[in-house]
Amino acid sequence: MKARISPQRIGRWSAAHPWRALTVWFVFVVACLALGAKTGTQTLSDGAVGESARGNALIDQQGLWEPPREYAYLHSNVLLSSDPGFAAAIRDTKRSMAALGLPVTETTSADRHSVLVSVVPGQPANPAQVRRLIAALTGVPAALGAVARAHPGLTIAETGDSSASRAQDRIVNGDLHRVELLAIPVTLVVLLLAFGSVVAAVVPLLLGLTAVAAGLGLLGPISHLFPVQDSAKTVILLIGLAVGVDYSLFYVARSRQERQAGAAQRQALETTSRTSGRTVVISGSIVALAIAGMFVPGLKVLNGIAAGTIAVIVSAVAGSVTVLPAILALLGPKIDAGRVRLPGRVRRPGRRRGPGEPRRPSPSGPVLSRPLAAAGLAAAVLLVLAYPALSLRMAQPSPIALTAPDDPVLQTLAAVQDTFPGAGEPAYVAVQAPAAERGMLAGEFARLEGLAAADRIAHRPFQLTWNGDHTSAVLSLPLTGNGASPASRQTVQALRHALIPHTVGRVAGAEAYVTGVTAQDVDFTSQIRGSLPYAIAFVLVLAFCLLMIAFRSVIVPLTAVVLNLLSVAAAYGVLVLVFQHRWAEPILHFRSNGTITSWLPLFLFVILFGLSMDYHVFILSRIKEAAVGGELIQQAIRLSLRRTAWVITAAALVMVCVFALFGTLASLDLKQAGVGLAVAVLIDATVVRCVLLPATMAVLGELNWYLPRWLDWLPRVGLENPAVPEQDTVYEPVLRES
Repeated sequence: MKARISPQRIGRWSAAHPWRALTVWFVFVVACLALGAKTGTQTLSDGAVGESARGNALIDQQGLWEPPREYAYLHSNVLLSSDPGFAAAIRDTKRSMAALGLPVTETTSADRHSVLVSVVPGQPANPAQVRRLIAALTGVPAALGAVARAHPGLTIAETGDSSASRAQDRIVNGDLHRVELLAIPVTLVVLLLAFGSVVAAVVPLLLGLTAVAAGLGLLGPISHLFPVQDSAKTVILLIGLAVGVDYSLFYVARSRQERQAGAAQRQALETTSRTSGRTVVISGSIVALAIAGMFVPGLKVLNGIAAGTIAVIVSAVAGSVTVLPAILALLGPKIDAGRVRLPGRVRRPGRRRGPGEPRRPSPSGPVLSRPLAAAGLAAAVLLVLAYPALSLRMAQPSPIALTAPDDPVLQTLAAVQDTFPGAGEPAYVAVQAPAAERGMLAGEFARLEGLAAADRIAHRPFQLTWNGDHTSAVLSLPLTGNGASPASRQTVQALRHALIPHTVGRVAGAEAYVTGVTAQDVDFTSQIRGSLPYAIAFVLVLAFCLLMIAFRSVIVPLTAVVLNLLSVAAAYGVLVLVFQHRWAEPILHFRSNGTITSWLPLFLFVILFGLSMDYHVFILSRIKEAAVGGELIQQAIRLSLRRTAWVITAAALVMVCVFALFGTLASLDLKQAGVGLAVAVLIDATVVRCVLLPATMAVLGELNWYLPRWLDWLPRVGLENPAVPEQDTVYEPVLRES
């Protein structure tokens, strides 16, 4: 009969043939990188959904995108625009831009201290004219630089779509690169604190990095099915590093504990493969299922992140069950090499408690002495933290929502949008109609412009661009607000449901769509909000089923689901407190727009649910193991927490430190993601895992393992198999010292 593949069998083979196992892993990683290099990474160019996606498709098909809006901004705190010096600067600016072949218009602010010289094609425009303007815009920075030097008493600066986009990319990409570089040394420092030796710290880091390398290589072919944005690579790096380190910690710590409890090298690896190996597979499966919840909304942006992250999780699981046994077999006791002397008294590895030496108190002692009170208090704390989440509002931040006060381009663009309403983020009304109706369509466009201006939904100048046969056109309407404000989103709804049906929507056979950054925000947020309950249900149901199979209990998965929901809700509440209100602005250096980034609640849920389940399965597997070995439930909980608390602390500390780095970024949505994830992991590793989980299990007692008889057909995955008995006193790492 064919042997069943299991983590124990794979680990046994890997330990017996360590060099073969390492070679197989090395070849796999190199093959993934080579595959990624050969296929290349398909970048997502348009993540719009709904009506805005249909509008973008029409504009792309007809080549009707307007040229990037670029401005020359002139300002003086003293001079008025009519003063000779200011007027001369205006003339020189217009002359220099006209020399580049750029048609310009001049707009003066209400206080007459600012003038905006805008590049605006004639009306109506055509695709050929747009292409010529885009080419000519490259000469604007040099031309304005010469004018500014000739008029040193004035502020003369360039800003606009292209220059602001370049500034954003420079700032965001620089921030992400900095986080990627800092994540590795931060992880290494925490692992050194956890293990107290260089070799034991380097092993998890190397596995995490090679798993990330494999995942990023696989991202190439995956991206041809699910195109990705550049930021997806950073997410894959951080999640891959986190789970790779987690699984290595589980594996290395268990092997070390078995050896220091007196087991021979072979027996220690056998026990580790049977217990921690299975735990890693179950944990990885639940994390992958949780990440798969990002597929539910059907959003291209999230699909690419989900596919790439699942690839790196699978790589981390594969590496853990194959490479780690091989490395541990080769190193043996040398895993403790490179001891690091740190402040505090640290017990020597392998040293056992003497007969008269007092026992170190269990971290679960106060919790298990009054479990019902502890569970109630912890649940109350989480519910209080979760309460602000009831007022959670979702929206995309402004395209210039960067905390980069020293960037001149973004500073100038913010000043322009504050001073000149016509420079606001535009909505694009894309219309396609039969050729016979082009006369009526032109008249309705004129009516739409008049109504939008009269209702102050949009501000002039407007821009109308036709295709060659006048069957399609796009009207650009600069919206009220900054493009991300409630006023801007309301104007999109007014256009769609009030103005367009009574103007261009009346043309026979016409199809009209509203798109643009603000419209895409409205559609994206609407789709996220509508699909979020289904995504959460998808993750919870699958996680419940997998945990039920793993632990052959209906109570364990039910409590796991409830505890994780409480943890996520508390993280949502803290996120609302920090970012929807203004008290944290001076601390984190941002400007609140009163909302949470629309993709973040779903992203935070699936990531936190998956990562917290790592800890949950790790603790539960040790409790189940002790219970099957004959321990009463409270003693099983006490022993398991004593043996796992430091591992969970180290793993959580790695993630909190790395995610907290995102709190320093300039981009508001990435800042929210970093703070939200760091707070969520911290809450989960402390209140939930150290208090609420053991207290709840102690209250339930033997009911934890209840499984109805009609479910006895469920397969047995072996997590309940007892391991070799452990001594109560095992290696005590630095993080457990006071």
